[in-house]
Amino acid sequence: MTNLDTSSTLNLPDSIATLQYQLGSEPEKVQLQIVDQLIAIGEAGFAVLMEYLVNSPASSSAFRVNAKIYQSLFNQQSPQVAEFLQRHFPTGTVPLRSDCAIDYAPLQQLLANQELENADRLTLQLLCELAGTAATQRKWIYFTEIKSLPTTDLQTIDALWLAHSDGKFGFSVQQEIWLSVGKSWDKLWSKIGWKSGNNWTRYPTEFNWSLEAPRGHLPLSNQLRGVQTIAALLVHPAWAK
Repeated sequence: MTNLDTSSTLNLPDSIATLQYQLGSEPEKVQLQIVDQLIAIGEAGFAVLMEYLVNSPASSSAFRVNAKIYQSLFNQQSPQVAEFLQRHFPTGTVPLRSDCAIDYAPLQQLLANQELENADRLTLQLLCELAGTAATQRKWIYFTEIKSLPTTDLQTIDALWLAHSDGKFGFSVQQEIWLSVGKSWDKLWSKIGWKSGNNWTRYPTEFNWSLEAPRGHLPLSNQLRGVQTIAALLVHPAWAK
């Protein structure tokens, strides 16, 4: 397939044509449901989603829908879909912006493949790289180094986690939950599954490395060093609305 073949969307059954129209006109919540319906249809549904994705504006308002379409198509065992994604979206739908010339494509691929444990390890490595040589060598980051992390890079990392978890994982999600529980760390740990009662979740075997994990479960921070690092991260200006 040298160019996007949308011919299969020209003579669609009425039901699929209706879904195609709604995908381009309904509010985001409905659009996300329609993506699942079109995926369930199979090849004809894939074609509608591919056409939508390649013509969709790269805007923040379309971020979640585009991300869900990409990840849903990525999960399909379809050579045509795989070729389409490789041709048009070789690094996904999230712009891999960096102020430090860091390549975020490896993180995108791990997340797209749902290799969440490896993606989590790479995320820590990338944060250390952003913090500088000393952090990279020690393989963890001081809370005093957090405020110097570039907003652009943190937002790219967060956007990748959001995009490949249907909005379930990411630092911004953790911040939202933290604020919703009145900045109570104990309530946060419980909600995101990092602690049960008085017992910390043990790394790595007791963490849930799948989309079945609680909202905000990933990426991890080393809470055993205290709350200063994650506190600094959650108040970073990268998450300012």
